[in-house]
Amino acid sequence: MSEFLQQLINGLSLGAIYALIALGYTMVYGVLRFINFAHSDVFMVGSFIGYYLGKIIPENTVWGGLAILLGAMLGCALLGMLIERLAYRRLRGGPTLNVLITAIGVALLLEYSGQVFFGATPRTFPSVFPSANFSFGSLVISSNQIIVIVVAALLMVALQLIVYRTKIGTAMRAVSLNPKAAQLVGVNNDVVISFTFGLGSALAGAGGILYALNYPSIDPLMGVMPGLKAFVAAVLGGIGNIPGAALGGLLLGTVETFVNGSQWSTYKDAIAFAILIIILLFRPAGLLGKFTVEKV
Repeated sequence: MSEFLQQLINGLSLGAIYALIALGYTMVYGVLRFINFAHSDVFMVGSFIGYYLGKIIPENTVWGGLAILLGAMLGCALLGMLIERLAYRRLRGGPTLNVLITAIGVALLLEYSGQVFFGATPRTFPSVFPSANFSFGSLVISSNQIIVIVVAALLMVALQLIVYRTKIGTAMRAVSLNPKAAQLVGVNNDVVISFTFGLGSALAGAGGILYALNYPSIDPLMGVMPGLKAFVAAVLGGIGNIPGAALGGLLLGTVETFVNGSQWSTYKDAIAFAILIIILLFRPAGLLGKFTVEKV
């Protein structure tokens, strides 16, 4: 039983990180109907922002860790808005293929720019929060796992409150439903879309810090696989659906952890993408998504 609980906690910790990244994918898709493949590399930049802030801000303190977390979120939010302004804004309303190719180009730009500025050698992420292990018999829970789960849960609740309890959230939902009608009633679409990119990128930045807490080796290509799995999580839960992205991330992280602890551990990445294929075949809208007819 304790082994099952240990695997479950590990899975929820990993799934919470996938959920934070998946929320960025699903928010941009919900508003603009395209996948921002550069999002996974914003996650990587968040880890490196935390790495360099750790050299300035005192480590191993709660307030220092929170300052590093908020600094990474702010830096990634600004990066996300900059990407939207320079790379995507002029392509709005154009062919979807153009936006897709641009997104891949931005992702490659961030990855190889990271190798130029940060270096290709993996770096050890600092211990930004105080760390300790709590033993309950044979069950061992690290403080970093607790921090990951609690912070991710708080950020998801905050996102729900922003989307459903604020004016900017109402504007986001209006633009998602009908951009032209939203503009006619006074919504500034540019501001709303820029805010959406910033908010999603801030969550990716938080995910980068939380990921580095549990897997403290970072490099410029570290976002590729977590980003792809977070995309799978977004599709699993229902792309464009915020609770669905959170659910998909938690489910995928849990499944991956249990597979990793079994005789099939070498296939854990393949199983994640097998889930994507199965979902697309049997429930293309995802677990919480709704089937819609799109006009072309």
